[in-house]
Amino acid sequence: MATAAGYFDRKPSSTTRPGLSHLQPNPSSPHTPQRTFSSAFNSPSLSYRAPEDEPIIFEFGNRHFSAGFAGESAPRCRLGFGPEESRRVGDYRKWLPGYGDRRRKRRRIDDWGDDYELWRMDVRGLDMGLVGDKIERAVREAITKHLLIDIRGKKVVVVVPTLMPHPLLSAILGTLFTNFQNPGVTLLSPPVLSTAVAGLTSALVVDVGWRETVVTGIYDYREVSEKRTTRAMRMVTLEMARLLERHDAEQGTDVRMPVDASEEEADNGIVAVDLEQAEEVTTRMAWCRSRSGTVATPSQDLPVKFGLVSIAEEEPKNLVSSGDFKDAPISIPSPSSPRQSIQIPFSAFAWPVERALLGDSRKNHNLDDDEQTLHRLIYRSLLSLPPDVRAVCMSRIIFTGGGSNIPGLKKRLLDELLNYVGKRGWDPVEGKAADERRRRLREVSGNRQRKEVEEAQRKAMKRSMDKEALEENTSVPASLEPQLPDPIEEKIRREQDKGIKPTVSGVIRGVESLGAWAGASLLVKVRIKGVVEIERDAFLQHGLASARRDADTSAAPQKAMARPSIGWQTGWTLGPWA
Repeated sequence: MATAAGYFDRKPSSTTRPGLSHLQPNPSSPHTPQRTFSSAFNSPSLSYRAPEDEPIIFEFGNRHFSAGFAGESAPRCRLGFGPEESRRVGDYRKWLPGYGDRRRKRRRIDDWGDDYELWRMDVRGLDMGLVGDKIERAVREAITKHLLIDIRGKKVVVVVPTLMPHPLLSAILGTLFTNFQNPGVTLLSPPVLSTAVAGLTSALVVDVGWRETVVTGIYDYREVSEKRTTRAMRMVTLEMARLLERHDAEQGTDVRMPVDASEEEADNGIVAVDLEQAEEVTTRMAWCRSRSGTVATPSQDLPVKFGLVSIAEEEPKNLVSSGDFKDAPISIPSPSSPRQSIQIPFSAFAWPVERALLGDSRKNHNLDDDEQTLHRLIYRSLLSLPPDVRAVCMSRIIFTGGGSNIPGLKKRLLDELLNYVGKRGWDPVEGKAADERRRRLREVSGNRQRKEVEEAQRKAMKRSMDKEALEENTSVPASLEPQLPDPIEEKIRREQDKGIKPTVSGVIRGVESLGAWAGASLLVKVRIKGVVEIERDAFLQHGLASARRDADTSAAPQKAMARPSIGWQTGWTLGPWA
């Protein structure tokens, strides 16, 4: 038996322990071989943090805040601004017994849901200090709990809409520069990012948001038109709250609380259902039926005719199964008492979406410019574009926002738009006189076409008779022979069209997109320079007033001009945010 010294004196074989002799000068001494890890088996913690030079992407919305690193397909976190997220440290009320069964306070429609919003576009009466505190708390929570990185000294990319009031934009930039000491902030537009991440240069972006639905025309990565309407998810959630309140009252559980006489007179403007309950039901149960289906109201199963498009009164056979699943009752917790349940037909959950986004029984002339239905707003946006831009954008319609996730809504909007274009065409004039004129023109055009067809038939018959007579008398001349195909020319044409993809234009078509945050992650990762890049020192010196209002907002480097002022050379521009 070998001793311990003799065992360690042995020289290991190169076949059993390869590569051992070059690790240390003395291979006979005991040692641990070096371990190398393959990239496919790395620990997730090694690649969790982003590189130090990668910017951080922040997306600010009306109700949510998203944060993450560049190069990733989804944000690391998505935070809200509700009352539960705004509680102070040590506030444990939501864990008290009976807190979930408490009576909800009745709210008026005007301020229903204001506690769940970061801002609103109407800044009158808006506390900018509170907005800045909410932004600071959300950013700090994202950094400490989800990103796990120090953002001081790192550049930040902020995704905000271009049509934003300057006080709100100043509150965002001031909070980032003052409380987090970022050296620079780059602003990016959500419609442009949604277009870029879809692999397009031009599109029509329909953003179904919380307060507004914005339709933006993008051509060569530039915003060429923008229209908006108040028909958005807030109105859908409000209609869902009324639906729950009505069914709860009909089934014996009244959610109304005793109020004084002044509130009884204005009872139509008061909502008893909490926003959290209505939004939960909307997220889980809301859907939109196809254009050929009927719309069942909550109180009676009667078809509703919208102001723009008349819905068929007969139920299509392909939508109704033998079990009639659309009328199956759905059991959900009662808004007034979560321990009890109410029964609502499944078809009734489509009514709030169709009434809020697609219109009701009111006529078009009774709607304001900011109350247009979604398909009519899309049509008006396409109508305002030049013909060549319209042909490109109508074939690349992108639906984004939280409301675009409602099942059946995208297809319904495309069908309504196709039907509306088929009825009206691209004529901007509307009204009874215009419809009568259009009817007369169709009659005149029909008569003219009928005459032209008859004349063409007579000429064709005459030519065929002449040709038959000519063939009987003489042979066919070479000038009347059909053209022989040239294989060389066809080969050249095929070689020219080999690398060119066919361009789709002039038809109504929808395109999928990953969203604005994914677009910002892609563009920042490939080092695309933004139009608006704000330095910290320049902003803290004069705020937004130090920005230049240039007519040209291109991101391409401009030629240096001789200017005596050093401040002009280091200036910055707000671009489309000006």
